[in-house]
Amino acid sequence: MTTPEQVFLQQLETNMGIVHKIVLLYVDHPDDRRDLQQEILYQAWKAFPGFQGRSKFSTWLYRISLNTVLTYRRRQNTTTESLEHIREQPVAAPESTDNAERLHQAIRQLPETERALVVLQLDGFSNEDIADITGLTKNHVAVKLHRIKNELIKRLNYGSSTGMEPAE
Repeated sequence: MTTPEQVFLQQLETNMGIVHKIVLLYVDHPDDRRDLQQEILYQAWKAFPGFQGRSKFSTWLYRISLNTVLTYRRRQNTTTESLEHIREQPVAAPESTDNAERLHQAIRQLPETERALVVLQLDGFSNEDIADITGLTKNHVAVKLHRIKNELIKRLNYGSSTGMEPAE
């Protein structure tokens, strides 16, 4: 007989890429990534008894991961308010940088909620699934994704010609 702990670990092993991807897109420092990953796993473990299987485990894990990351980032922002005026300056990408890396860099520059929507779509979630995870309506998700795509195209096209991003 399979125990709940075994089920959790098996599902987690199958879907661990979700946690890695979310952490990679939201946190720069390796130590912070490890801490945040552990916090996500802890939060998922705590919440697992309430998982009733009404959604896929991957959808549920995305929701846990994003909520944990956004809470973590809010805590980080309150401790670094005096550094708000400092923005990470983009570095001109060398010619050998592939398109996937440029896209990844552009996605990391998006606001947190927009980043979450893009990651979910890139992972193949439907607008309906994304709406379930984020709490937005399906139509709102579609509109936001359309705007985000246009912004990414603008950033990538502008960045490829000058090595800089457009002013905001």
